[in-house]
Amino acid sequence: MPRPTDLTTLHIGDRLQDPLLVIEADQRSFEGGVYTVLTLGNATGAIATEPFWPERVAEVEGIRKGHVVQVIGEVADYRGRRQLRVTSLRLLPAGSVDAAALLPSVGDVGPYWEKLDAWRHEIAKPRLAAVLALFYDEEDFRRRYERCPASIAGHHAALGGLLKHTTEVAVIARAITRVAGADQDVVLAGVLLHDVGKLDAYRWDGAFAYTDAGHLVGHVVLGALALERRLNECTPPPCSDAERAVLQHLILAHHGRLEYGSPVTPMTLEAEVLHWADNASAKTASMADALRDADAFGEELVSQRRFWQLDQRRAFRGTSDWGEKA
Repeated sequence: MPRPTDLTTLHIGDRLQDPLLVIEADQRSFEGGVYTVLTLGNATGAIATEPFWPERVAEVEGIRKGHVVQVIGEVADYRGRRQLRVTSLRLLPAGSVDAAALLPSVGDVGPYWEKLDAWRHEIAKPRLAAVLALFYDEEDFRRRYERCPASIAGHHAALGGLLKHTTEVAVIARAITRVAGADQDVVLAGVLLHDVGKLDAYRWDGAFAYTDAGHLVGHVVLGALALERRLNECTPPPCSDAERAVLQHLILAHHGRLEYGSPVTPMTLEAEVLHWADNASAKTASMADALRDADAFGEELVSQRRFWQLDQRRAFRGTSDWGEKA
């Protein structure tokens, strides 16, 4: 497949003729009926189309999230934001283009595995190491983990994003652990286990999407269930019941607050460290993404819209060299 057009660098008036992945097919109502806006993307980013008004509804009939379409169009301006004015759109046959090739990716995952595996092998507590081995010594788990995104539309939403996020959380958590005096082995175990439920919560075979279990249960609880399932498959389990509860707590409390999806709030020093390390990785990645969003700024230094990934905050991308000499 030819190298995809970089959607983030397209300017007003640029032409586009590429296969693109349908990331969203959003139907919206207005007084005259219903219109559709498509969000189309490839490995470089995404762009929204202009509305397909009722008189053009036949052009998007049957187009769904996860489909691959051949698109011809031109980038237009709408109130300071880019829109793709589509002149031709055709649904491509299933399998004719690898949808995974159109998804963003973190690239080579080898360095992330090297760091995490090295730190895991430094764990001095044999029962803790044995629990982690139930996951991280299994090839199928590793294959899925290194492909899974860390979110479907927020931070680290890319193939391999979950592994990159986990590595970032580990780096941050290890630094906080040294300052706070937490148990480094237990914190690392929490880092490696806290998002294992995303393997059951997300799909990445086409566009990133939730599974039914992801909608109905959520990745936090799915992670605790995955741990429970692995431990119950062992006779005897590699850890005590009390140790099992500590690990379950790390998973269940890592979002920090009930309104953010944690069934419980952190009650141990290690759970507190994990929560803030996880939050730091997610929020800094989201801020970096926001600052790269060409459609959010126009000529202003402050973004013209708020980002849900940043709790409805705006972003500011002013810079200075602070007097530093080249």
